[in-house]
Amino acid sequence: MSTAGSPPADGDGPVRGPVRPSGLLDVLRVASVVLDTEGRIVLWSPQAEELFGYEAREALGRYAARIMVHEQHLDLVVKLFADVMRTGRSWAGAFPIRRKDGGTRLVEFRNMRLLDDRGNVYALGLAVDRSTVRRLERDVALSTRIVAQSPIGLAVLDTDLRYVSVNPALEQINGVPAEEHLGRTVREVLPLVDTEVFETAARRVLETGRPVVDRATTGRTPADPDEDHTWAVSLYRLENALGTVLGVAVSVVDVTERYRANAEAETARRRLAVIADATARIGTTLELDRTAGELADVAVPELADAAAVDLLDAVVRGRRSTLGPAEPAVIRALAVRAVDAAEVLAAADPPGRVTRYAPDRLITECVRTGLPVMVPQVKDEDLARIARSPEAAAQLARAGVHSYLAVPLIARGEVLGALDLIRTRSPRPFDEDDLLLARELASRAAVQIDNARWYQNARDTALTLQRSLLPSHPPVTGGLEVASRYQPAGATSEVGGDWFDVIPLEDGKTALVVGDVMGSGIPAAATMGRLRTATHTLASLDLDPAVLLEHLDRITGGLDQAIATCVYVVHDPRERRCTIANAGHLPPVRVRAGHAPELLDLPTGVPLGVGGVAFSTTTVELEPGDRLVLYTDGLVETRRHPLDERLDRLLALLDHPGDSLEEVCDLLLRTLHEPDNADDVALLIARATAPAP
Repeated sequence: MSTAGSPPADGDGPVRGPVRPSGLLDVLRVASVVLDTEGRIVLWSPQAEELFGYEAREALGRYAARIMVHEQHLDLVVKLFADVMRTGRSWAGAFPIRRKDGGTRLVEFRNMRLLDDRGNVYALGLAVDRSTVRRLERDVALSTRIVAQSPIGLAVLDTDLRYVSVNPALEQINGVPAEEHLGRTVREVLPLVDTEVFETAARRVLETGRPVVDRATTGRTPADPDEDHTWAVSLYRLENALGTVLGVAVSVVDVTERYRANAEAETARRRLAVIADATARIGTTLELDRTAGELADVAVPELADAAAVDLLDAVVRGRRSTLGPAEPAVIRALAVRAVDAAEVLAAADPPGRVTRYAPDRLITECVRTGLPVMVPQVKDEDLARIARSPEAAAQLARAGVHSYLAVPLIARGEVLGALDLIRTRSPRPFDEDDLLLARELASRAAVQIDNARWYQNARDTALTLQRSLLPSHPPVTGGLEVASRYQPAGATSEVGGDWFDVIPLEDGKTALVVGDVMGSGIPAAATMGRLRTATHTLASLDLDPAVLLEHLDRITGGLDQAIATCVYVVHDPRERRCTIANAGHLPPVRVRAGHAPELLDLPTGVPLGVGGVAFSTTTVELEPGDRLVLYTDGLVETRRHPLDERLDRLLALLDHPGDSLEEVCDLLLRTLHEPDNADDVALLIARATAPAP
C-alpha cells in the first residue's frame, strides 16, 4: 500500500494512494469563500484572511460584497452573483478590493454555483491576487518561449530518469522526434552514447542537489550516425516550492568543433613538446649506440608502446648502401625500447645483432624506398612482413601488436636506417598526425646519428692507428720488469696522441719514454707516430736525455706547429740509476721499499715544439725492487679536482709495493681514470731487477 509522499505510478494509470501536493497552489495563495443564496459568507479560508485582512470571526455571516469588493463595483458584483445563482453558469473577472487596513489590491475572482446532497444552493468564490497570477503567467510564458526557441538542447527527466519533455533543439541534436523521447530513458533513445557516466551523474544530482556543469560526453546519435560528436551536458535538480524533487533538467550543447579544435591544439602542443624533448635529449654524446637509444627513449611511450632504431650495416661501417628491388637489407639493431612488453622485446633484434631482412619485409621496403610504411590495422599477414622470422611474428601476435609504423632515417640525402614503431597497449592506431611527428623525430635524430657514426668511424680509425703505433714490448728488458697500459679517451671526444715506449739500448741499458701530443684524432696519432720513430732513432745514438729532447724539440717544431710533452728516462742497471729529462710533462713517481712514494723533483722544462729553452738531465737512484711510474695527464687531471689532490691520490694508491705491476696498472686505471674523461691515458711502470749472477 502506498504511503504519503509516494511517487505516481508508472504509465498513464490512476494514482494509487495520496501523494504530496505540488507547490503551485501555495504559490498562488488561492482564497476560498462559500456564500449562501443571499450572499452571506458561510465559509472563510485562511488564505481569504490573508488576502482581505478579515479574520473568519469577522467575515462569517456578513455580506460578501461588503467586505470583498470595492464599493464602486458593488452593484455589478451583486448582479453577477445573482446570475450565477439563477443560471448556474460560472463567471470570472478582476475587481479591485479594499482590504480591512484600507489598502487596495486588484484580485481575480472566479464564482460558481454549488449544490449539496439536500438540494441547498451555495456559491463558491475563488480569489487570487492579480499580480501573483500575472507574475506566474509571465514566468511560464518566458520559460515556454525560451525552451521552445533555445538553440541549446533542453530536456526534463523525471526521478526515474525518463524523458518528460524535450525542446526542438534537442530533437534536432538527437535526430529523434520529441514524442519518441517521452517515457523512455536516455539509454533507450540513444544506444550509441555512453550513458552509464551520464546516469551516474544524474542520480548524484538527484541525491545531492549539486549541479553538474559542462560534463563532456562523446558518442553518435541518429542525427549523424556515422560521426562521433561531443556534447557539453549540464544537469540541475528540479524542485517545487515545497522542496519536493521533481526530476532533472538537462542542457545539451554540441561542442564537437570546439572539442576537435582543442584536440588538434593539444596534439600540436604534444608534438612540439616531443620535438623539444627530442632536441634536448638526442645527440648529447657522439656515441652511436647511445644516440640511437636516446631516440628510442623519446619515442616510447609518447609515440609508441615499443620502438626500435635500426641502421643498415653498411652504413655503420662507413659505406653507402643502395638496395635493388630484389635485394635483402642487412640491418644492425642499435636500440630497442618497450613498455611492459616482454614478448615484443623477445621478438625484436637485440642491440648489436646483424640480421638479414628479406626483400618483402616492411623495414626493407622503408630503407630501400626512403619512404614511411604505415599499417594502421595490423593483420596476421602483416606480422609476417614485420617480424624477422615466423617465431618472432608469433611473439608479436601474442603481444597484441595492432598498429605499425616505420619511418626512414635520412641524413644528407642518405638513408641510414629506420625507426620502427608499434602499438600494443594504446588502442589508437597510428594516423597521419603520428606519421608527421615520427618523421620529424626521425629527421632530427638522423643528423645526430649520422654525426655519431662518422665520429665513431673516425675515432676507430684513429684508435687503430694509435694502437698500431704503440710498442709491443717483452715483460722483462735489460734490468727492468715492465708493464704498460693505453686507455683511449671517453666516447665524448676523439682519440689523443698519448704514447709510451720501451727501447733496449747497448750495455743492458733501457730507455723509457712517455709522451703526449696536444690535439686529438688522426693528426695527433700521426704526429705521435713520427715523434716515436724519431725517438727510436735518436735513442740508438746513446745521447744524453737532455740532448735527445733538444733534437726532438727541433723535429717537433717542424711538424705543423705540433706541441708535445715528454719524459725520457735511461736506466743503467749496472750503475743502479736513471738519467731523466723532462719536456713539460708531469713528473714520474719513484716507489722504494721502506719509503713513501715520491714525485721526482725534476726541472719541468718546456713542451717539445716551443723551442728556445735548454733541457737538463737529472740523475736518480733506482735500486733493485724500486719502481718508476710514468704516466700522461689523462690519468690524474679532471675538471672537478685540483691537480695536487689527484697526485696525492696517485701516491696513496702506489703505496703497496707487494702488488704485481699488472695489478698496479689495473688499479690505477680503475680508480683514477674517469669514463667520461676527455683525454686518453698512457701508463708505464718499470721495476728494477737484480742483476744476473
